[in-house]
Amino acid sequence: MVFLVRHAEKTAATEDPALNEAGRQRAQALAALLRNAGIEFVYSTDFMRTRETATPLAEQLGLQISLYDWDQMDVLAAELKTPGRPSLVVGHSDTTPDLVEMLGGEPGAPIDEADEYDRLYVVSVMPDGTVTTELRRYGKPYLP
Repeated sequence: MVFLVRHAEKTAATEDPALNEAGRQRAQALAALLRNAGIEFVYSTDFMRTRETATPLAEQLGLQISLYDWDQMDVLAAELKTPGRPSLVVGHSDTTPDLVEMLGGEPGAPIDEADEYDRLYVVSVMPDGTVTTELRRYGKPYLP
């Protein structure tokens, strides 16, 4: 089972912004939600906002955050398809749906870049190769 999210809310648009207070609260909400999900691996792109979103859960579980290159998501997708790798992947509004699709899942509508931070994909790759996708929400809800 793979859980995929975009980073939480960020400060003003700079090259590598940190999370703002709402983002820090959302990262804590994610950690609380997933602490008993059996996650053994945590992945993040090498940006402050994604690492800060992944950190609360990784710290709770005593896991290291593995960085991945968003230009080589096919490598990460192959790794995530390996049985027995329950994982959290923190990415971006444009990369997270792409990775869901690379895993064989259904990404749904594009993520609203400006305001949608509550989307949580749950992708399960079964031993026979079938894939199920569940779209959940967490933290403060997105209201379009």
